[in-house]
Amino acid sequence: MMMQGIRKAGQSLVGKLLVALMFGFLILSFAIWGVGDIFQGYGRNAVATVGKREISIEQMRTAYQNETQMLTRQQRRSITPEIARALGVDQRVLSRLITEATLDQVATRMGLAVSDDTVRDVIFNDPNLKDASGAFDRNRFNELLRAIGLTEQAFVREQRAATMRQELAEMVIGGISAPVALQELGHRLRNEKRDIAYVVIPETAAGEIAAPAEDVLKRFFEERKAAFRAPEFRNANVLALTPANLADAAKVSDADARAHYESVKTQRYGSPERRTVQQISFPSIEEAQAAKAKIDGGETFEAIATARNVSEQDLTLGTFTREGLFDPAVRDAAFALAQGAVSAPVQGGFGAVLLRVSEIEPERLKSFEEVADEVRNEVATSKAAAQISDLHDKIEDQRASARPLGEIAKEFGLTLRPVGPVDAGLRKPDGAQEAPLPGGDATLTAIFGSDIGVDNEALRLPNNGGYVWYEVTKIEPPRDRSFDEVKAEVERQWRADEVAAKLSAKARELIQRLDAGEDFATVVTAAGLNPEEASDLGRQDQSDALPRNVVSLIFGTPVGKSASAAADGQGRILFQVKAATVPPYMRTTEEAENFVRLFTSSLSDDVLMQYVGKLQKDFGVSVNQAAFRNATGGTQN
Repeated sequence: MMMQGIRKAGQSLVGKLLVALMFGFLILSFAIWGVGDIFQGYGRNAVATVGKREISIEQMRTAYQNETQMLTRQQRRSITPEIARALGVDQRVLSRLITEATLDQVATRMGLAVSDDTVRDVIFNDPNLKDASGAFDRNRFNELLRAIGLTEQAFVREQRAATMRQELAEMVIGGISAPVALQELGHRLRNEKRDIAYVVIPETAAGEIAAPAEDVLKRFFEERKAAFRAPEFRNANVLALTPANLADAAKVSDADARAHYESVKTQRYGSPERRTVQQISFPSIEEAQAAKAKIDGGETFEAIATARNVSEQDLTLGTFTREGLFDPAVRDAAFALAQGAVSAPVQGGFGAVLLRVSEIEPERLKSFEEVADEVRNEVATSKAAAQISDLHDKIEDQRASARPLGEIAKEFGLTLRPVGPVDAGLRKPDGAQEAPLPGGDATLTAIFGSDIGVDNEALRLPNNGGYVWYEVTKIEPPRDRSFDEVKAEVERQWRADEVAAKLSAKARELIQRLDAGEDFATVVTAAGLNPEEASDLGRQDQSDALPRNVVSLIFGTPVGKSASAAADGQGRILFQVKAATVPPYMRTTEEAENFVRLFTSSLSDDVLMQYVGKLQKDFGVSVNQAAFRNATGGTQN
């Protein structure tokens, strides 16, 4: 049940925090939008009020900073205020705080309370705060307090409130269960299979398309002018400081390279011994001993296997490293045998066995000479990584003196990369694609979120991979393009539309005949097309032949009926649904149990969302935008 899952999650400190965060996500739209008196300013020290309860600037600021710090640790890169706002962190945190304030007021109104003993048990029983012996570890608790920036008293208050919110949520959604009819519907949606006959109507079936007159193209252009509008283009300079662009393998001495090779050769450049193991199983160790006596007397291993009805295919377990054999007894025996030798009877975890090693691939270690270039590059990159922090500080000192990135790059021997003009998809005006930027999408997003002349904060690359500085040098705003500029593109689109229209008309003609009862293969073959079939097609299945949009339409078409859909690069696909089958819904299976749990969770989320949304409308929610920007570092309008 959903409540068991929530209750189990709530047994740990981390679980309670996650439950509270989940509630904030569920009612985001209710907490921020659609409630009375939104965004009305009132007190300077409150970011928001929910009924009679205020959310202070300091409360908002602390929660926002904790959230951005968590994201920084997760993504291993600096999360700037601009990036945080683009990700919606500020609105998400405010939503969560409003939700918590709402539930806290309901609990107060209902006279609910959580005892000291309950809070103490929650903390003392949290597995994250226990030592190796299972006892509460005060040192771990203190480390947690330092990590989240709370005093012990404040932490206890947070735990008491989180426990109360959890209990209140259980009161609301504790008895919810997915109805059987909904379960069966979901089962059908997940497990229904369909058989179809289909055919691809190629673009060539549209026939010859005469060249359009100029006035036709101009009219087409005027009707769709917005589609041919030029997007915003930007130029920028990008300066990347990474171990890769600082590394100089030529400066790595032979001694340093060999020392690094010796330190990592076993893990990096060695391949362990592998053995192909064969096995015959026996009901008892005595029968295995009797078989081994026959082998010692001259009978072959294969003969024993045949007598035990073990096929040649089943005789070989596989080829393994020592770690690859999980049964200790079998592992030790197999790796003690000489190639071709048969083991004494082994009592393994799954019964008595005789083993034989048919092939041994010895351990191999690549020589230094084989990997010298790779080793030198690793050493050079490692040394460069150690210089990143120091060089970053020097570059920042230069930027504080308002020196352009070009001069800074020249002084430190780095390459300044000019970018653009490109649009937000990294496409150039001629349609070509710009090479990927250092920092990837984060750098591109930052460039399009900045302005000319802005001193932007460096982007930190993940995994301590360095830094990227950028400056926008030119912005070409979106504009309407003239007909002459895009004439060739207009003609291509006009021609594509003409082909699509002709293929659609041809498909409709064939569908009329099919729905009138004519045979699918006969109709399409007469049209010069090659019929095909697809069986056991699932709702989530897709392929090059049957893309997602076609599969979706197949499951929306009644059995015996036909339809068609456009397929990019293929023309149009015409199909007829031959059969639809759904396996019986077995409510006693593990799959069904998981399915019920999933549906119940979804229903519980919906009910909780509506409950909290209604409470917020009753209490009234107001947000002070100026205080909100102050707390999150946003700019003033």
